[in-house]
Amino acid sequence: MTEQQLPEWADPSVSPDSLDAQGVSRRGLLRRAGLFGAAFALGPAVTPAFAASDRGLGGLGGHDPRLAYLVGDHHVHSVYSHDAKYTFSQQARAAARYGLDWMVFNEHSNFGHAHYGAALEHQEILKARAENPRRLIFQGLEWYIPAAEHCTVFAAPGAHEVDLLTRFELAYDGKLLGYTEGSAGAADTARNEAHAVKAIKWLAEQRRSGYVDDVLVLANHPLRLGIDSPHEMRNWRDAAPEIMIGMEGAPGAQGAAIPGWRGATSIRGEYENKPSAQSWSGYPADAYLTYGGFDWATATVGGLWDALLAEGRLFTITTNSDNHRTVFDTWKNGDWPAGQNFDNTGKLPDPVNTDTAQPGSDFWPGEFSRTHVGVTRYGYRAVMEGLRAGRVWLDHGHLLDGLEVRVKRDCDGGRGVTLGGRLRVRKGERITLYVTVTTASRTNSQGVLPELAHVDVIRGTVRGPVTDRDAWQAPDTRVVHTDDVSGRRGTYTLRIPLTVGDESFYVRLRGSDGNRHGTGYLGAAVDPHGPIPHQPGDGDPWADTWFYSNPVFVDVVR
Repeated sequence: MTEQQLPEWADPSVSPDSLDAQGVSRRGLLRRAGLFGAAFALGPAVTPAFAASDRGLGGLGGHDPRLAYLVGDHHVHSVYSHDAKYTFSQQARAAARYGLDWMVFNEHSNFGHAHYGAALEHQEILKARAENPRRLIFQGLEWYIPAAEHCTVFAAPGAHEVDLLTRFELAYDGKLLGYTEGSAGAADTARNEAHAVKAIKWLAEQRRSGYVDDVLVLANHPLRLGIDSPHEMRNWRDAAPEIMIGMEGAPGAQGAAIPGWRGATSIRGEYENKPSAQSWSGYPADAYLTYGGFDWATATVGGLWDALLAEGRLFTITTNSDNHRTVFDTWKNGDWPAGQNFDNTGKLPDPVNTDTAQPGSDFWPGEFSRTHVGVTRYGYRAVMEGLRAGRVWLDHGHLLDGLEVRVKRDCDGGRGVTLGGRLRVRKGERITLYVTVTTASRTNSQGVLPELAHVDVIRGTVRGPVTDRDAWQAPDTRVVHTDDVSGRRGTYTLRIPLTVGDESFYVRLRGSDGNRHGTGYLGAAVDPHGPIPHQPGDGDPWADTWFYSNPVFVDVVR
């Protein structure tokens, strides 16, 4: 498959007046970064492994390419999901309105979907791709993982993208097989966990064989029910790390706890669950909450995400809308014609506008949650490769316009490495973390101009593979540096020296609007001012916004 043409927002010949506000903003960022022209030329991207100056030093250093960031959402539902509401066109228009460059229609597994809905939706996707190549629209599936929760599965466009999804759905979906929580076969844990691993290996084989150009898997809302155990997540990753690349760092349903909206027990992300018979017993009770809107696995410094990273292997995080029903929206599901249902149509009736606010927990795609993926060229495979490489940062509430992260050896004039990358250094070398922030330049949909208050650097030692596959703590990981950036506007760069000792390590970033923070879950010595849970029913998401980045690894060569 060939890459698509240069998008309007990256083309300097296009007048800014003809672009939407989001496009103008990103176009400005790209111009300042020098990303026009060759970096987006058609054809394969050139990504040298090391700068010429590094090759004489035994492969030390790193020289990642310049990047542009495409904004997207890999978890959006439509009338082709049995529990959603909006038409394909309504979701696509909303994504365009809120500035998304790419999105995944991630419909729930269901026999009606497999037999009818997937093919019907594909026709809408093909039409949308032809009419507006500026928007990258993937078709996906929300897989009910045997013995666990859900995953996003999506493929690169091609002749077999729908066949891949429906074949996978019928052969490996836990709900369709009766292998998930609440089903008769849920108790056979060993069989079900093995089937999940087999499923991921099957996807990897379809990619290796060329049946599809590419396919990715991301775990969704991993601690919502607590049934994604640490050993299962490690097993999925190890089955095919090029396919199973990460998890939602923050779930959708961020509007679930707007005060006075859904009730006194509501929690952001709809994390309103208690442990069940299928939940992993090793998670504490506080794991079933969100912290600043982020999943406990991600928000806990030294927690489960860090435990995975401390093995020295990338595990990407994302955020998304998981849009089913938008807060304060006035549409309701349409009525079924006589004799029709989801099982025999694969599609809900189109919604009807009531002019009265309807129940909902979600924001439109791109309205609140955004995943920014660094690419060197424009296209579907470029987005997928950026996700796989971990060139990803995410924000809520449109907290930032841009983030550029590099780690460089002080003795090297090259560009160093960026998010998801690895810098090779010698013990005792001087290296610096460069964090370039572009602050929000426009109000978000709530009418608020977001202001970043602080940037935190989190560092963890790389220890290698663990013996205990259910270990969820990384005891050497902690916040090591904080910059107060309150009041700073425009684009600025923070320069943070990093000490290189005997052991390899990683660094990742986090920051917020500063409105709500407290002692992190593992104590003040680990995280003195991290995200905290809100009171049930009182979780205004716009007043507690954060950004997170994926890590950069530093490999110490002895």
